[in-house]
Amino acid sequence: MNKNSPHIHPIFENILKRNDKEKLLNQHSVVVWFTGLSGSGKSTIAKVLEQELHKRGYISKVLDGDNVRTGINNNLGFSDADRKENIRRIAEVSKLFLECGIVLINCFISPTHIIRNQVKEIVGKENYFEIFVDTSIETCEKRDTKGIYAKARQGLIKDFTGISAPYEAPENPDIVIKTEELSVDLAVEAILKKLLPRIEFKND
Repeated sequence: MNKNSPHIHPIFENILKRNDKEKLLNQHSVVVWFTGLSGSGKSTIAKVLEQELHKRGYISKVLDGDNVRTGINNNLGFSDADRKENIRRIAEVSKLFLECGIVLINCFISPTHIIRNQVKEIVGKENYFEIFVDTSIETCEKRDTKGIYAKARQGLIKDFTGISAPYEAPENPDIVIKTEELSVDLAVEAILKKLLPRIEFKND
């Protein structure tokens, strides 16, 4: 190899592009982002959404606190700084899935405008599909089988969103799901109506 060559790593010129992967998978990739309070129903809806996409022949992946906090982000807590870093890492991972042509379904409280805007900046606004699962704090507490809301109200859990830390509702989500009004199946049906046109493959 010529040491004076500007192309020290010429392999990068030959790496397949996102469109190549999308063409192979016959789908357009997108980052689907569920936001809402703990217990709002984000993961429940997301898992059914993944199943419905699978039935239609689309490849997708669900990421949530269970498979992220125990792995790549197991060194982070719930302070404001750690929450931001948690989401930053998730957004960077999302970008990698995006480049592989995968429909990524993320379920994270992501409580502030700043945090969610950080995601949009990393993955690109055009690749971001936001779902606000709008469920009242009262309903979330009733659904809480782990007792985390009770612990938060007792002061045993600090910086708990909705109790001792704020949640800022999205201003312009792609869709709002009110779980107190819709069943899981109807919620997924409403999401698919808006999402499918985004992922149906068009050879641009």
